[in-house]
Amino acid sequence: MTDRLDPSRRRALAQITAGSLASVAPWAARLAFAQGKPLTVGVIYVGPRDDFGYNQAQAQAAAELKKMAGIKVVEEENVPETTAVQKTMTGMIQQDGAKVLFPTSFGYFDPHVLALAPKFPDVRFSHCGGLWTEQNPKNAGSYFGYVEECQFLNGVVAGHMSKSKKLGFVAAKPIPQVLKNINAFTMGARSVDPKITTTVIFTGEWSMPVKEAEATNSLADQGVDVFTMHVDGPKVVVETAAKRGKMVCGYHASQAKLAPNAYLTGAEWNWLTAYKTVVDAAMSGKPHPNFLRGGLKEGYVKMSPYGPMVTEAARRNADDVKAKMLADRFDIFAGGAGGLKDNKGTVVIAPGKVIKQTDVELERMNYLVEGVIGSA
Repeated sequence: MTDRLDPSRRRALAQITAGSLASVAPWAARLAFAQGKPLTVGVIYVGPRDDFGYNQAQAQAAAELKKMAGIKVVEEENVPETTAVQKTMTGMIQQDGAKVLFPTSFGYFDPHVLALAPKFPDVRFSHCGGLWTEQNPKNAGSYFGYVEECQFLNGVVAGHMSKSKKLGFVAAKPIPQVLKNINAFTMGARSVDPKITTTVIFTGEWSMPVKEAEATNSLADQGVDVFTMHVDGPKVVVETAAKRGKMVCGYHASQAKLAPNAYLTGAEWNWLTAYKTVVDAAMSGKPHPNFLRGGLKEGYVKMSPYGPMVTEAARRNADDVKAKMLADRFDIFAGGAGGLKDNKGTVVIAPGKVIKQTDVELERMNYLVEGVIGSA
């Protein structure tokens, strides 16, 4: 079931009643589910649901939730990272009866989720990102995936396919999650050829089509022949790169249909895994999962199918690394014999040290690795 309530009406109703608190205790909510009443789940997007990117990946998971018995889904798109999201969440709780919320954008958490969670202790807030800590409300939490595993594999394929040995990365902001992807992509490519470089341009915004097009064209002018990205909607980068005769590795969701002759593969989210974990806990009365993480093995991320132009050597290499990841026999962020250096020459991971994907140290990453041209 999908919400049909006009967003402006919901926000207006939320403003009228914003000061009141939810009064249904958790045990009462569980009783309601047992009596056959649906669990209402709210999903909030910072952009359009059909952006071929971040929001679309979340919306694909929401669409699967709608097919499940006993669940009603309400959605709102194009909600900015301001107090507007507080009004949207409050409206979903008080007017729609939502007991689980997925505020999906990075900037929704602090201060917005943190402001509302204490006011509605019987509602579960699951934010997409790496921001929840033990000091935060227990009815809040975060979910995220080790998508850098897929970006490493993107890099392996890009390393095989690039003729110029110059790769390009169009990124929004130099936060840890973005830096991990840039670094993993570069390390994957340099595992094929250590001479490969990745030039990164930060646009400063999650969605800025004009700047994304400018960055892509600038990189193409510099000789870059394979692109990837970390922006909310990869559509502009994919289409611009294809028009310039370049190749591309996608991100968030598949963009293959936008550029079938340029799309090599891509790093995709499978948010349904996290959504189901949160919803199942709510329906069974289990504690709210505060810190959910997973990679390829856990089904949180996946690779786009290879495009027809990807060589057999590239496929074999990427498939071999993927198999090792699935078998827990491959670590991306490892010091190796000489240590891992950043692009300023400083050793950031000591020789022999391995940082596992599950280590929260990676969620504080503040450097770009050797081979990346650009600064965080």
